[in-house]
Amino acid sequence: MKKFNTLIFMICFTTLSFGQSASKTDQSQIKQLIIESFDEIWSKLDSKNIDKYYTKDFLLLENGEIWNNDSIANYLNKAILDKPIPKRVNSIEVIEIKILNKTAWIAYKNKAVFSFDDKKSSKMYWLESATAVLTKNGWKLEMLHSTATKKE
Repeated sequence: MKKFNTLIFMICFTTLSFGQSASKTDQSQIKQLIIESFDEIWSKLDSKNIDKYYTKDFLLLENGEIWNNDSIANYLNKAILDKPIPKRVNSIEVIEIKILNKTAWIAYKNKAVFSFDDKKSSKMYWLESATAVLTKNGWKLEMLHSTATKKE
């Protein structure tokens, strides 16, 4: 009987360990999704990366405005024409990530440093939250809500 109980305990413990490991992996993927989407879309001003990181029905809610993939692409395509183009370096500080099945949300602080010719020119800070869904191609952002908190 002791061997049976030990075996049951080991199976339950192993199952719990795998569950926690998968959750940590998903959390890491959600954080990477945020970081890479800002780097690949907003820092590079590259509208071609929108489909890689955002769902088809993605919404960005920022400062009272509602943006979709088309309005983001239009903004990026115009911004890339403005010269000089600032270098944007993002820093993400995760507050919390919650995952349930194939959906997730993340709350985080976002800081962007904008510079021209490697000279710091300004910093912007946002408090943001996002939802993501697990697709056949991995996690994608479905919605992002952004509130500017300060500018330096």
